[in-house]
Amino acid sequence: MSVQISRFLSQKLRFYTFLSIALLLAVHGYNLHQTYLQPFTTVREPLTVTTFFEYFMANGVLRFRIPLLFIISGYIYAMQDGTPYLEQIKKRASTLIIPYLIWSAIGLAITFLWQQFPITANAVLSAKLDQLGDDRPYTVIGWWGIVVRWLVAPISFQLWFILALFLTNLIYPGIRWAIRHIAIWWFAASFLLWIFELGFLVVDGRGLFFFSLGVWLQKTNFNLEKKPKWLSLYIAWLLFIGFSVIKTFMAFELEPTNPATYVILNTMHDIAVLAGILAVWFGADSLVKWCMRQHWFLWLSSFSFFIFGLHAPLVVYVTRLFYHYLHDLPNYRLITYLLAPALVFFFCVGVAAIARRFVPGFYRWATGGRVF
Repeated sequence: MSVQISRFLSQKLRFYTFLSIALLLAVHGYNLHQTYLQPFTTVREPLTVTTFFEYFMANGVLRFRIPLLFIISGYIYAMQDGTPYLEQIKKRASTLIIPYLIWSAIGLAITFLWQQFPITANAVLSAKLDQLGDDRPYTVIGWWGIVVRWLVAPISFQLWFILALFLTNLIYPGIRWAIRHIAIWWFAASFLLWIFELGFLVVDGRGLFFFSLGVWLQKTNFNLEKKPKWLSLYIAWLLFIGFSVIKTFMAFELEPTNPATYVILNTMHDIAVLAGILAVWFGADSLVKWCMRQHWFLWLSSFSFFIFGLHAPLVVYVTRLFYHYLHDLPNYRLITYLLAPALVFFFCVGVAAIARRFVPGFYRWATGGRVF
């Protein structure tokens, strides 16, 4: 038996799930020389309008999304306490693991297809997305290498979230017990795991704290529809935007080999993320209500999970392709950053709409039954 929630809270959960996933394309579509951005990453290229904007977006102001998705996931999962544990895990296997395998295979297929043509093959090679560090064509790597990538090192790198979420669901009874009996110690420990991006046994530390926070919010009946009296949205937005801007400037100036750089950038990142979650969740109710009254938005948001599964590695490959062909144009890097993610987004929506219309069985399996 599941817990019932208000219509507006349901709308907020759906709105922010879609928003967090849609913004992933802007996070994954950057074309800085640093191909993998971490909270403490510095930029080893000149500060320009383009490089500032890309870092500010991809590694600054949009970094609240994944923590917010974990909070939403924890909140929703905690509502299902009336369902037996094994039944819950069986359901999560069908809604998470099967889609994980499907989208991992699709990512491999997209990569293999792009490797067959010289122009697109160069885009794949320059993207350097292989998690095992071997960017050779799959025809050279062989079947065993492909199987390993399919199961544990997907080229669709965003799938780490699905696997991390499933593993967190596995230990949910322990999380629930810890929140009830040793909440302070549990949140302190999981908070440290997040700060230092550490793992605990098989659990990804980047999501454990926020998933637990979502569980706590549900169990304490915390009012997520109305801004708490203690929260100043002005201060939240100021910290969110301000620290993201300052961190971006400092990423171009600080010495990457100095240990203090890690501490400074990581701390500013953490403050911006926490402030961003509060500012975005409690500071956009009017926007949520307006969007959820629009038929086009409801239609778009129904494809959230499909967009999540399909957008990468495609957005990175398209970015590299644009980067190659538009390099003679003024401001080609900024044009690429603005155009490539948008085109991939609409491509994903189009494919999702076609799949749901003509192959509903596949669509249901690929989205874990998420058919709105």
